Amino acid sequence: MNILDKIVIDKRKEVTLRKNLIPIKQLEQSVLFERETVSLANNLRNSKSGIIAEHKRRSPSKSVINNTLNVQDVASGYENAGVCGMSVLTDGKYFGGSLDDLLTARASCNLPLLRKEFIIDQYQLLEAKAYGADVILLIAAILTKAEIKQFSEFAKNLKLDVLLEVHNEEELHKSIMPSLDMLGVNNRNLKTFDVSLETSKTLSQLIPDDFVKVSESGISNIEAIKELQPYGYQGFLIGENFMKTDNPGQSATQFIKNLEP
Repeated sequence: MNILDKIVIDKRKEVTLRKNLIPIKQLEQSVLFERETVSLANNLRNSKSGIIAEHKRRSPSKSVINNTLNVQDVASGYENAGVCGMSVLTDGKYFGGSLDDLLTARASCNLPLLRKEFIIDQYQLLEAKAYGADVILLIAAILTKAEIKQFSEFAKNLKLDVLLEVHNEEELHKSIMPSLDMLGVNNRNLKTFDVSLETSKTLSQLIPDDFVKVSESGISNIEAIKELQPYGYQGFLIGENFMKTDNPGQSATQFIKNLEP
């Protein structure tokens, strides 16, 4: 069993628990549920850098990345740096994140926020909306075509942007549908954790132009972005690169400055 399978098994248990604790009605009564969302896809279309900066404490492949920073500083730092959006990991067991991180980020900045999570249930989309997210992530590797359709259409009804993540051609073919805004190519093989930008290059030709193309994982320098831009990528998700420093906001500021001379 690979790490992704393990995460999904744990996630199913976790979501069942949460559903019993917090009824849907309660989520829908959240103050943030009526909030006007901000489109990450639009931000990426109109940006020169296309940076989506991530808040991530640890990961299964790297263990601890940074446990000392508070979300508030990271979020306001990223906003000052001029990033297009912020990704907030909300998985606790494997990534050390929580929905409270999303709430704190929402209170600290006006950036579009992506709830980075392993979504396997419609309930998690209501949570995302109730905790201030603007965008949700769907991972093709853990969902059927029917689930991708159901979840993405439900998200659009909630006025949330949808970023769908694929790793290979097979996942891409089952995923292309009008209810998506962005197609993300993860350069990390979730089974082996190997990273290669070739994945983004190969799949780029198969992604229709109606979708904003996003490249994820393994983007640690400006060269990587310059290499991928000619392939039509407008979004670049960067996590570890900023988070492993003492001041992610400052690192992002410097990165964007060097990218847009």
